[in-house]
Amino acid sequence: MAITGSDPSSGSSSKDERAFDQWRRTAAAITGLGLTPEEAKIRQQNRNEKILNAQRQQCLLWRNDLLRQSPAVTFMTQHIGQQGISVDASNIVCRPCNKERSGGFSPGLQEVLLCQDGFHSKKHMEDTLVHELIHLYDHAKFKVDWNDLRHVACSEIRAANLSGDCKWDRELMRRGILGFTKHHQVCVRRRATLSVAQHPACKSEEDAKRAVNEAWESCIGDTRPFDEIY
Repeated sequence: MAITGSDPSSGSSSKDERAFDQWRRTAAAITGLGLTPEEAKIRQQNRNEKILNAQRQQCLLWRNDLLRQSPAVTFMTQHIGQQGISVDASNIVCRPCNKERSGGFSPGLQEVLLCQDGFHSKKHMEDTLVHELIHLYDHAKFKVDWNDLRHVACSEIRAANLSGDCKWDRELMRRGILGFTKHHQVCVRRRATLSVAQHPACKSEEDAKRAVNEAWESCIGDTRPFDEIY
């Protein structure tokens, strides 16, 4: 009589296959090799989310520290407050941008943007934050028309001049530029022109240069609310 039944090794074989498949998936998740296109897409999305979250947490930590401890940031927030606009963590936001910028200012929202993916150090963030707070100060005190390139140029001149954006070490280490004769003013003019050129109302680099030239004399010497260049 024939005897039928299961192969005693089949359970072990099935268990080994499951274990191997689990190992394969784990190895693929770590190395990215052997993933299906859909699995690779999910893996990349998860990595991007982790990077963005880490950048955001670092940005928030530095922002909060600067609001508490930075003399320049505290000075600016106090003087903006005297103009009737309160500045705190609610209107200084961390968001991803791109590698071409580190911050921004929205007149309509009265909000400062810190680009969470744009900072090399807390000091870099401090200079950027002071720069954008100068725009907010100008907005509150001088009623800037942000559609007028000369008004924009004046605020950009002041921000580049007063924020630390044109300190020689930042120029050298971040931009590879080393100047001697009138280094600071050359940098301020260049940085202001670059910023004005990015304005939606600016049609060309020549328009940006013209606006900076027209605003230069009346704005380069205006250090308010500082007594001198920061």
